[in-house]
This record gives sequence, C-alpha cells and structure tokens, in this order.
Amino acid sequence: MCDDQGRPVRLHLTAGQVSDFKGADVLLADLPDKTEEIIGDRGYDSNRIRLWLAERTITACIPPKKNRKSKPPYDWHLYKKRHLIENMFAKLKDWRRVATRYDRCAHTFMSAIHIAASFIFYLKE
Repeated sequence: MCDDQGRPVRLHLTAGQVSDFKGADVLLADLPDKTEEIIGDRGYDSNRIRLWLAERTITACIPPKKNRKSKPPYDWHLYKKRHLIENMFAKLKDWRRVATRYDRCAHTFMSAIHIAASFIFYLKE
C-alpha cells in the first residue's frame, strides 16, 4: 500500500502463488482514518472488499474482472494514478537483493525490503 505520493505506507509479504485478494485483509485493516479512495487492480475485485470499503464510505476504484457478470463502474481517470504503486515496486526492485530475493527466510527478505524502502523513499529525499 502506498500514499498519494507513491511512498510505501504498509507492506505485506505473501507466498508467490497467493492471490492479491487473500492479502488484502491485512492491508485494509491498517488504513488511515482519512482515507477517501482506494485504487486497486483487478486482483482486488471482490464483493467482500467492495462491501468493506462501502461500509467505511471509501470510494473503490477497482476495475471489474473480465468474468464478472455485474460490472460495477469505476473512475478510469482516477485509475491512471495506479502507476504510483507500480513505480514504487520498480524503485524497490532497483535494489538487487530485493529483485532477486537472495534471502530464503521471509522475515529476512521483509527486513531487506523495509531497509530499501526506508532509504529510497524517506532518507534519500
């Protein structure tokens, strides 16, 4: 999860074969109170996530999956801002240790990601 300037706010590591939908609960539980809108890709398109956001009056800008029968609308122009999270991942992958995942243990790998994110987005500026 990143803020409106593309800086990481919350990072959560899951197994490689796990769907984005499964890790969404952890990320959404820590949303700041002032959150007005969420931009996500098709991996986050589920009725449960949309309902959870609607209960908290948060606008969901998530394009519907291709196989969805009832396709909820989304703001295509707002969705263009999704490049911020993609750029965040690209900057993290500039660090070779993160891009190639040298570490076998998840906690060691997550520590490397936190160090890289701290340096790139908060110390370097």
